Amino acid sequence: MNAIEISMIEDLKKSLKKHSNIRENLSREEFISQAVENKEAVLTKNGALATWTPAHSTGRSPKDTYIVRNPESDFNIDWSSPNNIGMNPQTFAMIFEDALKVIDKKNTVYVTDKVIGADSKYALPVKTICDKSLSQVFIDNMFRAVPEDINKSIFADDEFYLIALPNDKLDKDRYKGLVRDLPNGETSDICVVVDFDKKMGIVFGSSYMGSMKKLMFTVMNYYLPFKGVLPLHCSANEGPNGDSALLLGLSGTGKTTLSADPNRALLGDDEHGWSDDGIFNFENGCYAKMIDIKPENEPEIYEAVMHDAEYTKHGAIIENAMLYPNGDMDFFDDRYTPNSRASYPLSFLSNIKESSTAGNPNTILFLTADAYGVLPPISKLTKEQAMLWFLMGYTSKLAGTETGVTEPQATFSRFFGQPFMPCNPNIYADMLGDKMDKHNTNVFLINTGWSGGSYGTGSRIKLKYTRAMVDAALKGNLNDVEFIHDELFHLNIPKTCKNVPTEILNPINTWENKENYKKTSEKLAKKFSDSFDKSYGKQNIQPEIVSQCPGK
Repeated sequence: MNAIEISMIEDLKKSLKKHSNIRENLSREEFISQAVENKEAVLTKNGALATWTPAHSTGRSPKDTYIVRNPESDFNIDWSSPNNIGMNPQTFAMIFEDALKVIDKKNTVYVTDKVIGADSKYALPVKTICDKSLSQVFIDNMFRAVPEDINKSIFADDEFYLIALPNDKLDKDRYKGLVRDLPNGETSDICVVVDFDKKMGIVFGSSYMGSMKKLMFTVMNYYLPFKGVLPLHCSANEGPNGDSALLLGLSGTGKTTLSADPNRALLGDDEHGWSDDGIFNFENGCYAKMIDIKPENEPEIYEAVMHDAEYTKHGAIIENAMLYPNGDMDFFDDRYTPNSRASYPLSFLSNIKESSTAGNPNTILFLTADAYGVLPPISKLTKEQAMLWFLMGYTSKLAGTETGVTEPQATFSRFFGQPFMPCNPNIYADMLGDKMDKHNTNVFLINTGWSGGSYGTGSRIKLKYTRAMVDAALKGNLNDVEFIHDELFHLNIPKTCKNVPTEILNPINTWENKENYKKTSEKLAKKFSDSFDKSYGKQNIQPEIVSQCPGK
């Protein structure tokens, strides 16, 4: 630790020590009771906690999320990414100073000790300091208990500090010119900032609970590669024979649905690490979207949130969903936000692997919802192809989902989680290739989007076919079939797949107008090529990987 880092941590410890009412490591039941007594949440009919955030905090605020630029770590971070916004150390010191002043004035401060990471060898100790008991219920849902063998962790002496003050604001005058300027000429009063070197993160003014979760996972995604662990924004499950799989995909691609397999135990649904020993979940819980959820479509998630229990034994938190005066929830009303969420422990699900760890993955699935309707429903990727698609993180927005969107729009989010992957891109991509080689891992691209035409003309690929293709990939049934090569997208398409009509495997067969298929394919391939050049044109990406980019 350097002198400034030690000084900050010591100042924080002194501030907490002199505070008149520190509630440290309360039980889950006590945190829940305090949240209700303090009116930080209200009870639903079934005993869950319901809460609402200000309109500006119904989701992440990427433009108010910062990384402190220190000489020690500066060269590891991809500052060309629009999601990595730098902050100078002096401004961070001011924010820390103001956070201490706010903490000093609070009637009660809640402190807990947790870890991120189910594998004790890589578990990061985290001390959380919050003024809201509800924040600590969320942390108890999402972060993990300190294991007995935490001394074995490579991070045992590197405790991280997370300060969360969701309802307090930055002084706009004090920070003018130092944080984001708003369109109306004012200064933002929200800040989510992490200093990797000082091992400290501060959430100031963001009530969206996901800000705490994503800050800590960004921290893990920075630290782990330098410990030989590849961090991945993915779900993971394990088959009855101990075969593990990772599923990567952006929102709307079916990651949660496809990972919830009754024949495979779930490790987790969002963030995992891949070490030489295998894979491990970062989290203790899930943070699921609740808009339009139906018990018949998502029975596990619905039951986890909506089961009946004494409220002190429940603790699922529902954010920003409609609650009627009689205690009933309405998950189909999106007038407040379509991003209603619920957090709950993994233990609320029935088919999980309690350790949240497994061996090295046999299979990785990249999920995309191609609304152009030109990608095959399944294709097997070589190492270089997998690294390319990992770098691109493609899916598409649908026409009509946003004002002005009249046709499908290609969306690229590197590593299927760009905002939370701060390192230079070659660090993550090279690690994926190395681990694929070392552990003989198969990678498949699964298109859960459209067939027979683009969105509006074609139709969504049937879920039963997608499940059959996923099942075939996981069981190794595609290892010995014949493939054809798509020269434009550089993909290897299986000629046959059990329980899937042969004619849908090659997308051109499903289009009535073959010329339109060619034009649409070329349009999407150009978007890939243009996006690659924009994102990686100045990066040191291996030529063998560049050659696998569609359109090149």
